[in-house]
Amino acid sequence: MISDRRMMTSIHDDPPILVCADLQTEYLTEGRSHVITDAEAITSRCLELMTLWRNNLLPLMHLKRIAQAAWFNPASNLTDWIAELKPRPGELTFEHPLPSAYSSTRFAEYMSNMRSIRCVLLGFSLDETILSTVVDGFHRSHRYQVVSDAVACKRPGAGDAASYKQAVVKVIGNYAGVLGSADLIGTSSRIAV
Repeated sequence: MISDRRMMTSIHDDPPILVCADLQTEYLTEGRSHVITDAEAITSRCLELMTLWRNNLLPLMHLKRIAQAAWFNPASNLTDWIAELKPRPGELTFEHPLPSAYSSTRFAEYMSNMRSIRCVLLGFSLDETILSTVVDGFHRSHRYQVVSDAVACKRPGAGDAASYKQAVVKVIGNYAGVLGSADLIGTSSRIAV
C-alpha cells in the first residue's frame, strides 16, 4: 500500500479534512444486497477517527448518497445516518445522487473554492462513492488519502470480500494515498493544535 508521509509533516499549516462517506444504516441492514461484512470493525475505526478529529477541533465533512433512480425510495429510513456516526452541528454535509460526491453541485463548488485542501476518506461504499470521488478529485487536482482499514465495500456476489476490497484499494492507490488508521492515530500528538 502507498503511504503518503507528507500528510503529517505540515499538519499545522495544512490540516486535513476528514471525509466520512455514506455512513448510512442501509449498509448495516440485514437482507440488503450490499450489507458490509466487517461493519462492526469499520464502524469502530470510523468512530475512533471521528473522535480524534473532533477532539482536536479539525474539520469533518459527511457525504450521503441519495440516489435518484426510479426504484429509490427517499422516504425510507435506510438513508439515515448510523446513530453514533451522524454529523454534529457545524460539520459539513453533502448529499450526492451519483456515486461520485462531485455529482453534488454544492460539494463540487465547495471543493473548487478550497485551496491546499487535503482530504482523508473513510466510510462505506468503497467500491462506489469512495472510488469514484477519489478518481474524480484526482482529475480536479484535489488531494485524497484513503484509510484502508476504515473503509468497507459491499459483499461481492460469490467472491472473497477481503480480496475484492484489497483489489479496490489497490486501484485507489493509483489516484490517492492509502494509509492505515494507526498512521493517523499514532500521529495524534502532532495533530493537536
